[in-house]
Amino acid sequence: MSLRAGIVGAAGYAGGELLRLLLAHPEVREIVAGSTSLAGKPVTSAHPNLRKRTDLAFVGYDDVQGVDVLFLALPNGAQRLAEFEGRARLVIDLSSDHRLKDPKAYEVWYGAAHPRPARLAQAVYGIPELHRADIVGASLVTGAGCNATASVLAILPLARAGLIDPVRPIVIECKVGSSEGGRGASDDSHHPERSGVVRSFRPVGHRHTAEIEQELAVDGRSPRVQLSVTSVELVRGVLATAHVPVRDVADEKVLWRAYRESYAAEPFVRVVKERSGIYRFPEPKLVAGTNFADVGFALDPRGDRVVALCAIDNLVKGAAGNAVQAMNVALGLPEDAGLGFVGLHP
Repeated sequence: MSLRAGIVGAAGYAGGELLRLLLAHPEVREIVAGSTSLAGKPVTSAHPNLRKRTDLAFVGYDDVQGVDVLFLALPNGAQRLAEFEGRARLVIDLSSDHRLKDPKAYEVWYGAAHPRPARLAQAVYGIPELHRADIVGASLVTGAGCNATASVLAILPLARAGLIDPVRPIVIECKVGSSEGGRGASDDSHHPERSGVVRSFRPVGHRHTAEIEQELAVDGRSPRVQLSVTSVELVRGVLATAHVPVRDVADEKVLWRAYRESYAAEPFVRVVKERSGIYRFPEPKLVAGTNFADVGFALDPRGDRVVALCAIDNLVKGAAGNAVQAMNVALGLPEDAGLGFVGLHP
């Protein structure tokens, strides 16, 4: 297969990661990089890491045409799918515009009615570890929130095994890097204000809560999730720490069985739980630049709580890498095509 890929919003951080990954993809022969503000300028003007890797130039959005797959890396709430959906047989929308299935939930969490509610039911939530069969052959795939991705992958084995106590809420703390806020500068991303902080960014009401509850539903019943997000001094990375109330967990053998059954065959999920060393549990530093999700767990000695953890790169497994993985699945390509980077240490 030889693909022509288009990116709308290619000048942003997620757009730059899409460029980096697609330039190394064995089945992508050509990329059309769309940016309204930088049309005509080389992509390296926004993404200097691509110097000597490409001489591609940005084009206007009207020129992102005739592609096989189109990635929309636009801001949340742009609601521009109708403008672009006819330009490719597969559209992958990285924004939050089509992640929630229930129009009422969308209105609650986003403060307005969805302009095209029928589209919510048609979009496939694009985490392959959750919806691989539905992604195959799909025409519209949505990306997932980075905090939601880390949280869901941390907790999913417990939900699948029926170990979660449905009465008590799941409490999740996500520690996140500055790139989660996107490329646009703001007061809270200004270096003197951002450097050195451990800042409670969204202690309640984060919109990714709705995605987590949606994707952890079992037999139509969603758990109650309490999500807090804290900004820390990272550029890339999310570490989700979920306090999950459980029942019938006698020892960690039960948990090992649940995590292995969920993830043994997954190419991008690694169970990280070592008995010694400094990297005994998931660590965002080790997944930077990769599409890996490192998950781990610890059982409270009192037996009624599991601390489930997941580390991802918010720009890769939390955005562009997951989108490329979903493209591979949708088009019948090897799932790991273009996603072979294993990270750096130290």
